[in-house]
Amino acid sequence: MAGKVVLYYFNGRGKMESIRWLLTVAGVEFDEVHLTARDQYLKLLKDGDLMFQQVPLVEIDGMKLVQTKAILNYIAEKHNLQGKDLKERVMINMYAEGLMDLMEMIMMLPFTPPDDLKSKLDNINTKAKERYLPVFEKALSGAQYLVGGKMSLADVELVECTLMLEEKFPDILSQFPNTKAFQNRMVNLPAIKKFLQPGSKRKPQPDEQYVKTVLEVFDMKMPVFK
Repeated sequence: MAGKVVLYYFNGRGKMESIRWLLTVAGVEFDEVHLTARDQYLKLLKDGDLMFQQVPLVEIDGMKLVQTKAILNYIAEKHNLQGKDLKERVMINMYAEGLMDLMEMIMMLPFTPPDDLKSKLDNINTKAKERYLPVFEKALSGAQYLVGGKMSLADVELVECTLMLEEKFPDILSQFPNTKAFQNRMVNLPAIKKFLQPGSKRKPQPDEQYVKTVLEVFDMKMPVFK
């Protein structure tokens, strides 16, 4: 029998956070190996564990998986969070990929030069309200979940994304009552409620130490993104 799931990543959110969310909702316990030094990353490379020289890396079911979307899809399929048929699955994946696009914009903020930060935040705010949130507001009109009346990967990513948005723009969901009601339902599910409590494996917003560690492990310098 395969051992416990192990996540290899930094002690911070980044691209691993959606995986933590999904495992939590699926009721899967996991351990974490936090990358704090470049030597750890180089050893993973030397051992051939990083197919494309990138993390996240997830050890699960005797496999070492990379690429965030592939990892999420594997977990979702395994735990019946990927719809009942091909048509539901493609809808779930469209929603999930749109949400990932939006979350990745937020993930990049800590690596943005201070002079560019306001314009980046304004851009995220505008795109969230004009491009992304209206899609979910419409989908949740009279529906408890986004696809097929059953929780899926897309729902888990949506609650994660809305909470990330509210950290930057506290009133952003005021124009989207269906989405806010959905968020309220989701955060009161026992597994998610526990995950949102202090002391859980949910990571806080990235700080200077997180940025410093990422740069050191990958041997990069600021500004990373302009």
